Amino acid sequence: MNKIEQIQRWLADNGQDIALITDPKTIQYLTGFYSDPVERVLLMAIFKDQEPFIFGPALESEAIKDTGFSSPVYGYLDHEDPWVMIADQIHARNTDDSHFAIEKSQLQVERLEALQQVLPNADFSANLTPLIEQMRLIKSADEIEKLKIAGKWDDFALQTGFEAVQVGKTEDQIAADLQYALMKNGIMELSFPSLVQAGPHAAEPHGATSENKVQNNQLVLFDLGTVWDGYISDASRTIAVGKPDEKSMDIYQVCLEAQLAAQEAAKPGITAEELDKIARDVITKAGYGEYFIHRLGHGMGMSEHEFPSIMAGNKMELQPGMCFSIEPGIYIPNVAGVRIEDCVHITEDGCEPFTHTTKELRYIEQ
Repeated sequence: MNKIEQIQRWLADNGQDIALITDPKTIQYLTGFYSDPVERVLLMAIFKDQEPFIFGPALESEAIKDTGFSSPVYGYLDHEDPWVMIADQIHARNTDDSHFAIEKSQLQVERLEALQQVLPNADFSANLTPLIEQMRLIKSADEIEKLKIAGKWDDFALQTGFEAVQVGKTEDQIAADLQYALMKNGIMELSFPSLVQAGPHAAEPHGATSENKVQNNQLVLFDLGTVWDGYISDASRTIAVGKPDEKSMDIYQVCLEAQLAAQEAAKPGITAEELDKIARDVITKAGYGEYFIHRLGHGMGMSEHEFPSIMAGNKMELQPGMCFSIEPGIYIPNVAGVRIEDCVHITEDGCEPFTHTTKELRYIEQ
């Protein structure tokens, strides 16, 4: 049973007639075609007992067909009303009042209202998101191979970034150096903007690379990701420039112990919340629990953040093929921040990381 057939089976089993897919990543997962249409409309309609169609900007039609998608593809011009045209195609296939399943986590309210206007008798109450999350949860061997290749390029990016570090150089300059090296090697897409944070700036876990300059005797945090054939990598490392103070060195060693403990424990049968607790207990025991302010990890694959969350309260048991990050962090304001991260996939008896850059503290002498 292929992916579209799985959705058709779910529609039939749940009393639904049509699934409307609006997330570009989900369309890519189902068809191999990816485009970010920005303000334009890209939609895939899957019927429980008829062939699907894709509707999108006319300028994308040939690219969709080039993926090998053999069902109808309909394009619209910018001056045309896409919602009326979508409704016309649905009415041509389905004359009854219909039950629609939508991706509630992805469909904008404005677009739902547009659908309700052109399909006034339709019921849009069914949520397709949990099914899509479950389908994308367990990666195939082919998907894992793509994630491995993305991970190799992440290792390359980390190494290049380390070599670019110099006292007096800005975070922006270091990020530019590593991104240029990736581009020269044909890697044109990143999972997210490269993050380089030096000294106390690294205590902002969702900060941004800036004009902040690297100084001697401080830690520098890297969080980098690349994309290979639609699949992402994501890894974090923290290195030392000169000889940082004892507090910085201590939080590094505690964070490393937590990351290694969780990665060693990741295997089929353990729950997501149990894995989070293993890392969190290490950090709490060392006296830094209040500074570990996020979940241990997030799912990953075609998107940087996917289902599931590795966090307290999630009792889902890990299964072979699940892919997620293990990234404890300790962030002490005005002092330093440390995060150490590998993304892994669960195997039959443990886990394997997608990145292999050493996690022992690396020193850059200046």
